[in-house]
Amino acid sequence: MAGVLNLAPPPIFRPIPIRRHPKTTRFSIRSSAEVSETPLASVSTKEEEESKLGFAAPPNFKPPQPKRFSVRPDKILDIMGAALAIFFRLGTGALVSGYSGSLVAKNEIPPDKYALEIAGFKLKETSKLGPRPEKPIEIYEFESCPFCRKVREIVAVLDLDVLFYPCPRNGPNFRPKVGQMGGKQQFPYMVDPNTGVAMYESDDIIKYLVGKYGDGNVPFMLSLGLLTTLTAGFAMIGRMGRGSSYTPSKLPPKPLEVWAYEVCCNQLMSCLCYCLAPMADMLFCCARGSPKRQILYEKAGHFQVPYLEDPNTGVQMFESAEIVEYLRATYAL
Repeated sequence: MAGVLNLAPPPIFRPIPIRRHPKTTRFSIRSSAEVSETPLASVSTKEEEESKLGFAAPPNFKPPQPKRFSVRPDKILDIMGAALAIFFRLGTGALVSGYSGSLVAKNEIPPDKYALEIAGFKLKETSKLGPRPEKPIEIYEFESCPFCRKVREIVAVLDLDVLFYPCPRNGPNFRPKVGQMGGKQQFPYMVDPNTGVAMYESDDIIKYLVGKYGDGNVPFMLSLGLLTTLTAGFAMIGRMGRGSSYTPSKLPPKPLEVWAYEVCCNQLMSCLCYCLAPMADMLFCCARGSPKRQILYEKAGHFQVPYLEDPNTGVQMFESAEIVEYLRATYAL
């Protein structure tokens, strides 16, 4: 049961200190979204807005240009650790429910539509989504909890937008609130403002969400009981417990807005986001097959995740490693 997570995390999850071209035989993959000459990320210069909110980007901060399929050399081990999830969870959460994809000629998809380009073809992707909630689902959880990971995976499969409330150990903001609302500090805890339903227990939450916003069927890798929980735990070994403890931070008034999904490099940034940013995080899920990929493509002129929008400072940026550094510089005390 998820309640066991109220105890001190086992050593395996405890943070440990760390010092700090088509006619050839090659197979190329690239996004059809081209990087424009103008910056794709920006920092608001509205001094009145910054003064009102009391937050601003770090001095001389300049958001990075997105780099397609690249990894910063000093982050290779982080990426490798996060990639364990793909092996243990067989990519659960990478595809939206009812996903299908097929290669088509490049001219079949207009250039203003997002599509992955593969060896001179484009990947046409579709999915079958259930009813859409009017208001985002609210989930209280923390990064290094295997029960919470299961819920994050179904959120990606159902392509739901979720308001996440991070509840790491010693978190002063939302962890106590769960005890007040539900009677105990047990995670994950879900609140659906569209129906008034609130509940603990990851398996119950999964069944509720697929019944209300899906086709009623729990994905195979989320229906294996104890094996699902064990593999969800193994998937996070490479993260070495990051995301389990709170780091003192400033509390801004508006939630961060993050475009990402569970089986993406958001693993690299989300654990620090949860520890360093003691506010709710609005997650716009955009796994493969999600219509929101087109929305982000139109918004930023390029599709790549994770993508951060911080309404407290006006910052909009790609690149997970730089997002982590930005959050540290802006919010950590």
